[in-house]
Amino acid sequence: MVKKFTASRKQLKPDTRFGSLLISKFVNCLMYDGKKSVASGAFYRAMEIVQKQLPNEDPLNVFVTAVDNVKPAIEVRSKRVGGATYQVPTPVSSRRQQALSIRWLLEAVRGRKGRPVDKSLAEELLAAFRREGAAMNKRENVHRMADANKAFSHFAW
Repeated sequence: MVKKFTASRKQLKPDTRFGSLLISKFVNCLMYDGKKSVASGAFYRAMEIVQKQLPNEDPLNVFVTAVDNVKPAIEVRSKRVGGATYQVPTPVSSRRQQALSIRWLLEAVRGRKGRPVDKSLAEELLAAFRREGAAMNKRENVHRMADANKAFSHFAW
């Protein structure tokens, strides 16, 4: 049987500048067409912009806090019961929390058209650090959906 995904978590090495596995994962998700040097260059330029914007904060700490702020605690999953489909709120595992937060940050960055990626990434990271921005709006919408469908939580067996 053909494997659908690679075991990237086992092969992941820390990035060269900060020594963080989270940054390596983020750069891999940011990368297009295998151009890792372009993606890492854009990320490090964004970190320099963050350093200039917040000179008394560590840019690694800003990045980690931004990713943590965007992580969802609960999400809705579709569950089919007796011919009807219900949106059932379920807790999110830590690996999926990280994957969703990275995905939402990158969606927000790519949604800012007409700007270089490093500048829009820095702006979105700063916004998420302050609990603002498009990625935080996405998280709040997911939490709002889960809260609205709390009545169906008994289907989450």
